[in-house]
Amino acid sequence: MKQFIINLTKKTGLEVLKHFHHSKVIKIKSKSQIVTQADLIADKIIISALRKKFPDHRILSEESGENQKKSDYLWVVDPIDGTTNFSIGSPLFAVQLALFHKNQPIISCAFAPALNELYFAQKGKGFYLNHKKMRVSQTADFEKSFFTFCHGSKSKDIKRALKIFNRAKLKSLDSRQLGAAALETGFVACGRTDSIVIPGANIWDIGPGVLFIREAGGKVTDFSGKDWNLKSYDLAASNGKIHHQVLKLVKNI
Repeated sequence: MKQFIINLTKKTGLEVLKHFHHSKVIKIKSKSQIVTQADLIADKIIISALRKKFPDHRILSEESGENQKKSDYLWVVDPIDGTTNFSIGSPLFAVQLALFHKNQPIISCAFAPALNELYFAQKGKGFYLNHKKMRVSQTADFEKSFFTFCHGSKSKDIKRALKIFNRAKLKSLDSRQLGAAALETGFVACGRTDSIVIPGANIWDIGPGVLFIREAGGKVTDFSGKDWNLKSYDLAASNGKIHHQVLKLVKNI
């Protein structure tokens, strides 16, 4: 399973890279949500491989939806996370997918081809960046931390994100929106940044990253502090040491 998911993610990422700087925007789904030719190419590669290898598994993809199978296994697919970045020539994008069993992530992978970075986690076996085991940061003070945020496409979630950014920018060492949840969660997992919050988090955006951060020793909850699950609407994740401070930041947002 490990080699299958790594090989499929890398294969798809390298195909996407061929279209970097060349892929046309096909449609605008909603505010900050676009689709390029490369998204559809990547989706076809991944879905075809999953259907062939695991014909009975459920599959949920951002681009092609859900296959409605009845199974305890669910594949969550984001053919290109950070499509807007991809479309404007920013290298901050990734192909990512995760396998859930009984609503819990058990293996996940993301590949950022323009950065040549592979993120991988397996339940109980740790988190790896380019095959090197990594851990979350040891930062214990939010005022000395690097904070990142993202948001769903709904207007209410964008407005909530702006309120969060306003609070965080004044309190943290610095705050950023990278525009790709795969990398924002991956950065927390490998200790580059210290926390990430996402109001209106889509499962395909953050499914893999939940396992990244958990396996790297961090904490992942909703905005109320309850452990994140498939029904959670929002995501708050951190190195664990500043999590109570992150939850204060999003309180009543």
